[in-house]
Amino acid sequence: MCRHLAYLGPPLRLGEVLTAPPHSLLRQSWAPRRQRHGTVNADGFGVGWYADGDPVPGRYRRSGPVWADLPFADLTRVVRSTAFLAAVRDATEPGADGEAAAAPFAAGPWLFSHNGAVADWPRSVAPLAAALPAVELLALEARCDAALLWALALRRLRAGAEPGEALAATVSEVAAAAPASRLNLLLTDGSTITATAWGDSLWYLTGPGAPGGGTVVASEPYDDDPRWREVPDRTLVRAVRADVLLTPLKEPPT
Repeated sequence: MCRHLAYLGPPLRLGEVLTAPPHSLLRQSWAPRRQRHGTVNADGFGVGWYADGDPVPGRYRRSGPVWADLPFADLTRVVRSTAFLAAVRDATEPGADGEAAAAPFAAGPWLFSHNGAVADWPRSVAPLAAALPAVELLALEARCDAALLWALALRRLRAGAEPGEALAATVSEVAAAAPASRLNLLLTDGSTITATAWGDSLWYLTGPGAPGGGTVVASEPYDDDPRWREVPDRTLVRAVRADVLLTPLKEPPT
């Protein structure tokens, strides 16, 4: 369900990662190779990127399939950035949220995406939503599981938690409430990438094999370079431009 990708490194045209590779995120929207849940990622897409001197990223999101959006092709051809996050959304049940449900979600310097699904949505996590202040519930961009996950993680970030701590605690909390959930979360502030592998595929490429010698963290490889490495399930990923640290995640208490 869904595919997403984050890049950190030297300035790069977005298309060099998002559209040019043979199994790019664009192609994964209709022909993913390692997606274990869902088949077509056609219910929206988005990309967020950082410009020099501005810590707040710009975003481009739409509710339809990425392959039908010609302005996206132009954007990825001309925009350069040292950091970006992009996602394509799996076909899902009908809803009125439109592009508001498409990642990346954003607040301040942060970009966020969720690949997976909260089991027994929304019943299983209703108590978690009820514990949020009313102003945070009213600020949700959409009525989907990814938007709630972002609210839970963002509350921790705003309280001073480190990115890894915020994502790990969010995964633990939601997995305890909805044990069959798939919770691959992806977060960047333009200088770091933090991600979780929990129930779905996650890979990374860093150093000489990555574009510009940077780092890419993605749901699946966009080419057949043998230097891609799969992240073990139940793992927290912390990455900078040329370094990746993997830390096992604890199972939530039963």
